[in-house]
Amino acid sequence: MEASLAPDRRPLLVLLAANAISLTGNRLSMLAVPWFVLQTTGSATLTGVTGFFTLLPIVLSALFGGVVVDRLGYKRASIVSDLASGLTIALIPALDAAGRLEFWVLLALTFFGALLDTPGATARAALLPELAERGGARIEWATSATQIVDRGARLLGAPLAGALIALVGPTTVLWIDAATFAVSALMVALAIPGNLAASREEPSAGYVADFKAGLAFIRRDRLIFAILLFLVATNFLDTAWATVAAPVLARDVYGSAVALGLLFGASGGGAVAGALLYGAVGYRFPRRTIFITGFVIAGTAPLFLATFPPLPLAVAIQAVAGVAAGPLNPILGAVEYERIPAGMRGRVFGAMTAAAWGAMPLGALLAGPLVVGLGLRGTLLAVGGCNLAATLSMLFSPTLREMDARRASPAAAGEGLG
Repeated sequence: MEASLAPDRRPLLVLLAANAISLTGNRLSMLAVPWFVLQTTGSATLTGVTGFFTLLPIVLSALFGGVVVDRLGYKRASIVSDLASGLTIALIPALDAAGRLEFWVLLALTFFGALLDTPGATARAALLPELAERGGARIEWATSATQIVDRGARLLGAPLAGALIALVGPTTVLWIDAATFAVSALMVALAIPGNLAASREEPSAGYVADFKAGLAFIRRDRLIFAILLFLVATNFLDTAWATVAAPVLARDVYGSAVALGLLFGASGGGAVAGALLYGAVGYRFPRRTIFITGFVIAGTAPLFLATFPPLPLAVAIQAVAGVAAGPLNPILGAVEYERIPAGMRGRVFGAMTAAAWGAMPLGALLAGPLVVGLGLRGTLLAVGGCNLAATLSMLFSPTLREMDARRASPAAAGEGLG
C-alpha cells in the first residue's frame, strides 16, 4: 500500500457488522425451527429430519455455487443471496399465519432458505483479505474478528431466540430473521467497494472446468485436504449434538427453551473470548498445538453433559468448550487465505464448505433415532467419546505440522487495528 493512502477500515467494519446482523438472524431461526417442530409434533425424529433438510442444501449450495460466486462477483453475490434467502424465510411465518404450513412445505422452505443463504456467506468470506489489507489489519486479526462476530451472534442470538420463542412464539422469530437478511444486503450494497476480489486471475473455461479446478486445488494441497478429513468426522458428531441432543436435553432435563438458548449462548460467549485471545496474542504460538488442543477440549463437552449436571454447571461446561473452540476457525481462515488464490476463493471456499459439512445432514438425520435407541445419556456419551477419539488422531498426522509454516497473505503487512 502506498504511503499516501491511509488505511480505510470502514468497509471491513461494515462487512463484519453485516455478518453480525445476518448471523444473529440465522441463530434465531436455527433454534426457532427445531423448537417449532419439536413443539408441534413432539417427535425427536422429525426434528432430526428438519435438521437434515436445513443442512443438506448448505452442502449442495456450497459445492456447486462457488463457481457462480466467482463469476457473479463477491459483492453482488452477497446482496442477491441475502435478499433471496430472506424472502424464502419470510414465507414460513406467512404461510403459518394463513394456515397453509404443512410439514413438507416447512421442509421445502427450510431447504431453499439454506440453499440461497450459503453463497452469500461464501462471497463475504472471499472479500475479507482485501478489506483487511485496505484497513491495515493482519490476516490473523481479520479472521479472529470474523470468528468473534460468528460466535458473538451465538452469544446474542441463542439466548435472544430462547427468550423470544417463549414470549412471542417461533414464527414471529422467523419474521425477525427475514428482516436481518434485508439489513445485511443493504449494508453491503452501500458500503463495500465493488472492485475488490471481483476479477478472475484467468479467463473462465466454463462451469464444469472451473468446478473441477477448485476440487483439484483442494486435492493438491495436502494440509487443506487433511484438515477437511478431520472436519468431516467432527462436524458429523457436533451436528448430532446441536440439532437434536441439545434441544432434547433442554426440554427433558431443564424444561425450557430458555435453557437451550443459555447453553448455546455460553458456547458462543466462550468462543468470543477464545477468538479475542487468539487475535491478540495467540497467533504468536504454534497453530498446530492450539488447533489440536482446542478440538480435544471442545469435543469432549457432551461427555460431561451426559451426567445431567445442574443448569449453571452445564452452562459453564459449554463456556469452557467455547473458549477452546474460539481459535479454531481463525486458524483455519488464516491458513486458507494464505494458500488460496484470490480468483479461486468462491470455488475453493464453496468446495471446502461442502466437504466439511458433507456429513452434517447425516448426523442430524441419525441423531433422532440414536436418541430413541440409546437414550439421551447414551447419545451424549457416544458423541463425546467418538469426538475425543477423532480429535486425538490429529496428533499422528505429520501434514498438520505445515500449519506452523506461515505464508505471505494479502494483509500480511498490516499491523492490526487499534
